[in-house]
Amino acid sequence: MARFTLPRDIYHGKGSLEALKSFKGKKAIICVGGGSMKRFGFLDKAEGYLKEAGMEVKIFDGIEPDPSVETVMRGAEAMIEFQPDWIVAIGGGSPIDAAKAMWIKYEYPDCTFEDMCKVFGIPELRKKAHFCAVSSTSGTATEVTAFSIITDYSKGIKYPIADFEITPDVAIVDPELAETMPQKLVAHTGMDALTHAVEAYVSTANCDYTDPLAIHAIEMIQNDLVASYNGDMGARDRMHNAQCLAGMAFSNALLGIVHSMAHKTGAAFADFGAHIIHGAANAMYLPKVIAFNAKDETAKKRYGVIADYMGIADKNASDDDKVKALIAFVRKMCDDLRIPHCIKQYGADSYPCENGFVPENVFLERLPEIAKNAIGDACTGSNPRQPSVEEMEKLLKCCYYDTEVDF
Repeated sequence: MARFTLPRDIYHGKGSLEALKSFKGKKAIICVGGGSMKRFGFLDKAEGYLKEAGMEVKIFDGIEPDPSVETVMRGAEAMIEFQPDWIVAIGGGSPIDAAKAMWIKYEYPDCTFEDMCKVFGIPELRKKAHFCAVSSTSGTATEVTAFSIITDYSKGIKYPIADFEITPDVAIVDPELAETMPQKLVAHTGMDALTHAVEAYVSTANCDYTDPLAIHAIEMIQNDLVASYNGDMGARDRMHNAQCLAGMAFSNALLGIVHSMAHKTGAAFADFGAHIIHGAANAMYLPKVIAFNAKDETAKKRYGVIADYMGIADKNASDDDKVKALIAFVRKMCDDLRIPHCIKQYGADSYPCENGFVPENVFLERLPEIAKNAIGDACTGSNPRQPSVEEMEKLLKCCYYDTEVDF
């Protein structure tokens, strides 16, 4: 038996933030990140709409990018003290992911972070509060997914929390929020969305319910991401829908080892002054993983179907040629979005450079541990080709040096 779970309500289109006016409850806590939602007036709007609905409102702000376990615990304490019946997370993936984890701790104060990380092991939520996610970026789609990513900085590892219990009750997908994204964020979140859709389509858990969502998301991203990056606001609005469709697909079909590697490399070199931003990591690793997975015949055929829908190869071409065309397409998109092709050329500012911020000797020294952690990541199990630790090390080397995957 399989399961397909989405939020009960998805409000979408310009002005859909106003749906907050219709919420029923006594108290709402708004979880938000840095300053952009306040700066552009969306935080004040959200607070006003909730007060109009008759609720007392508390704001928990300052949630950092790549939120930490410590931030989750602080937010949960604020919730326990305030006792909200609505949790409203507004912003990019970070505040929404953090709020999901806070929600678990609020409902179950004795639950540890280790407990949260047990895949599909979270007890029943909604005993104290319902959850609304309002996305401002066009990539993570955490507003419709059963996932959250929290970083344990003491270990330098990003941990996915995965359970249908943390699928929000309500998602608000208002493109007006996405129109405020800076260009670099458009690039990274957009490539995150493309990776979600591609990985969901070839995942071992794909099904008739997820395939159309993944394919249509890929087609929309192909048509709109670069235009959105270059300032076309019509394309920006459509990308906000495309990333949400990709999220619906992967939340139910799961992901693969592009995400496993992105999770385990993202914060692994933080002591050298930067993170490998999640969307950029996905963009760099996706071509390598496509080449690796295409050694599996079923995956190769499904990549061929993606290429057919995209129209990037002759319909009569071999699946091998279609896979090459798909890899070439992803690499060209990286060029168009100023994303490097490999870790060695990944600068501390995320842009391509000759010598990136991760030294070769440090990468090689940490490689065995990163590979082992990537194999153990929650996303690895649904990858169409299961790598050994040795193969994962080789694949990560290809991602560092931008070399061919021939194994």
